This record gives sequence, C-alpha cells and structure tokens, in this order.
Amino acid sequence: MLHEDIIAQLPYTKPFLFVDSLLEVTEDRAEGEYTFREDEYFYQGHFKGNPVTPGVILIECMAQIGVVCLGIYLTSDLSEDVKIALASSDVHFYLPVYPGEKVTVVSEKEYYRFGKLKCQVKMINHEGALVCKGTISGMVAK
Repeated sequence: MLHEDIIAQLPYTKPFLFVDSLLEVTEDRAEGEYTFREDEYFYQGHFKGNPVTPGVILIECMAQIGVVCLGIYLTSDLSEDVKIALASSDVHFYLPVYPGEKVTVVSEKEYYRFGKLKCQVKMINHEGALVCKGTISGMVAK
C-alpha cells in the first residue's frame, strides 16, 4: 500500500490532520512527519505571548501517525470499511514543540490482536531530541 493511499484514508481533514508525510510503514512500525505551522488554530490561546503546542495535540499527532496509519496498513486486506479509535494513551513529555517546528513520529507495534493495536510511540524534534514518548492503543472496528 502506498503511503499516499494511507494518508488519503485517514478520517481527518484540516485543521485536525497532523500527518504531512509517511516515511515508512511496515507490519511492525510506522514513521512519519508533521510540521506545526505558525497559524495553527490552537496557538491563539496557548499560551499568551508564548505559543506552545498543547500536549493533547502532540498525542493526537503521535496517534494519527503511529496508530491510525499503521492500523490502516495492517487492515488494508479487509474488504469492509474499517474505523480506528483511540483506546488509551500513556505519554511522558520532555520538550515543548513551538510553532514552525517539524517533528518525526516513530511507532513500534507491541501487538495487534482481537481488534486492538498497541504501540510504543515517540516524537523527535528537528534537532533529533526526544519530545515525548509512550504507549498508545487503538481499537479497530468494522
């Protein structure tokens, strides 16, 4: 499955699409990029005079690339319409992400069984420093 086909199947549109490109998607991992543009809607009030990407948006970016894109790839052989929803997340934050920063998300599949996909996901900034990491799980439904 082509990376562009996976992105086209994502159930999101702007302003809530946080995947610019996929670098790799296999049975066991996904890697992709996103640049947080300076005009993103959530910077208007987070924080006054010092905009920082909210943690929930960082988790969403990690989930879209690391769980949903991987889930679409893993279920590409199913003929039915497949939906993937967040089941749980446990993420630790180390560095902020500022407007204009490009991040890379790397996801390693822990398991995929009984409709649940669980991954170890990390986000790295443009300097190669760890921004956040954790476990994110999603449920696959037909």
